[in-house]
Order: sequence, then C-alpha cells, then structure tokens
Amino acid sequence: MALQWMILACVVAVEAAVAALVTLPAPRAVRGQIVALTSLLLQPMASVIPFAAFQLLDIYWKKEHRLMCTSEICTAEERIRFEKSMFKAQRNVILCVSACLLYWCIYRVVKYNKDIKALEETEKRLKEE
Repeated sequence: MALQWMILACVVAVEAAVAALVTLPAPRAVRGQIVALTSLLLQPMASVIPFAAFQLLDIYWKKEHRLMCTSEICTAEERIRFEKSMFKAQRNVILCVSACLLYWCIYRVVKYNKDIKALEETEKRLKEE
C-alpha cells in the first residue's frame, strides 16, 4: 500500500513542476513549445484522476471500518496508533485532492493558452484581409 502512496506523491510532485513550468513567463516561442508538449502529456496524465478517486474510496472504506479507540479501555499505545493512522489518512486525502486539483489547473492553463493562440491567429488573419 505504501508504494501506491509513493507513486501518487511522485505524480503530485511532477504535476507541481509542470504547473510551475506552464505558468512561468517565457518567450512566445518557448511557451508554445511547452504548451504543445504539455497538451500531448495531458491525456496520459488523466489516469491520475481515477487512481486518486480509488484511493479516496479506499480511505473512506478504511475509516468506516476502523476500530475506534475512544474509550477508557484503550492503552496509550493503541491510542497513539489510532491517532497516527488518522493523521496518515488525512495526509493521503490531501495528496489525492491535490493530485486532482493540480491536474485540473494544468488542463485549464493549457486550454487558455491554446485559446489565446487561436484568437491571435484569427486576429492576424482578419487584419491581413
């Protein structure tokens, strides 16, 4: 199970780097190449959405079926283990949500850049006529 979270953490790191790369100011030619490359990578990167959704469902199922340690009977060790598992689950939820949110941000930025390029080409063509 830890391998899945490590993969998702690496995907989030890559998405954050791509989001930073796409949003940084750059010359028009460089920006066009970055946007073109990123738009080619968007479709394979979309697989992160169902993967993160499955992980969220797994977290929810485990939360619903977790043994609660809230009574006086629990030892200190059991209480610490319960709290650590809750903190890990919260961290993993943040990881899944950030993976989906970063993908959406990259998609929108690339779409906006493509729309701007199309509008510039249309304006240029209309000026020539």
